[in-house]
Amino acid sequence: MDNPVDELDAPLRRSTIRDVAADAGVSTATVSRVLNRSAGVAPETRALVLNAIEQHRFTGRRKRRQQPQAHGVVTVRCPYVLSDYFGLIISGVARSLRLHGKSLLLSDDHHDGDEPSLADEVSADFTEGAILILPPEPPSVLEDLRSRGYPFVVVDPCYALPADVAAVSAAHMAGARAATEHLIQLGHSRIATITIRGNPVSADGRLMGYRGALAATGRLAPGEFVSVADEPDVASGLAAARQLLDLRQRPTAILAYNDKIALAVLQVAAERGLEVPRDLSVVGFDGLELSQSVVPRLTTVRQPLEEMARMAVGLLVRLMEGRDIHTLHVELATELVIGASTGPPR
Repeated sequence: MDNPVDELDAPLRRSTIRDVAADAGVSTATVSRVLNRSAGVAPETRALVLNAIEQHRFTGRRKRRQQPQAHGVVTVRCPYVLSDYFGLIISGVARSLRLHGKSLLLSDDHHDGDEPSLADEVSADFTEGAILILPPEPPSVLEDLRSRGYPFVVVDPCYALPADVAAVSAAHMAGARAATEHLIQLGHSRIATITIRGNPVSADGRLMGYRGALAATGRLAPGEFVSVADEPDVASGLAAARQLLDLRQRPTAILAYNDKIALAVLQVAAERGLEVPRDLSVVGFDGLELSQSVVPRLTTVRQPLEEMARMAVGLLVRLMEGRDIHTLHVELATELVIGASTGPPR
């Protein structure tokens, strides 16, 4: 007689959620909802999916080897250069993990959206869970990882995520709206902004906040007052700032996507002989240390990076313990920090 345990370890168990979905004639999201016992799946559809799961012997989670000596290890994945922005998040995660008696395994690999690589990288047999910082993969990749039953939390998501993927972010739209309202209250009417490509959650949110504040006063942002930088860094910000400050009727204030681009605006203003804030007001976003060390001291929107890290660890610990979580998407408030780079227009 065959050993049922041996059967579970057979190659057939390597079927993926896509195999199950194809056999059942449903989407991978529906299979995920059935695996997670979520509501909203018709009884007949649930029966089809359960039958396909049984046929494939699919559990949604890889079998883990017992390695007590590695208990408490959490993967922290950040596929970027560890700048001050990412460094603050990782430091906050590390401190919070220590408080929970867990250790950190840092991964900085980026596999260009290759689903098996992401799953293999973060869900090693000896790790309990993962914190994914600004993952560049599309939501379908993260949904697939979630459907495997591996616990993880996204910090600062790049794309809008499915409802069942845990995530912590800052209030991008509210922060940009507060910054724009500050400029309006100072008396500015020609307010421009610099956004970036490739990060729909933060870039679109901040652009919506900017436009919303203007619309509330009956204004619309002229198309030429919205400049786009290729990357969220000083080099890309220089070209975007020059585009705005070379307009025949240039803006009197600029809301930059982040502090680094705001520094680029300050540099271009100096090149053009403009005095900040007398000739041009500048606002950044992030609230990094560098914003307080430049002259004039930058007005910026502070993101609660360390608080985001602590919240992410708290969510992950509850997921790893199998506890119920009522709110999987958490958005933390930002804070407008007024410096010396903003003032009334001439």
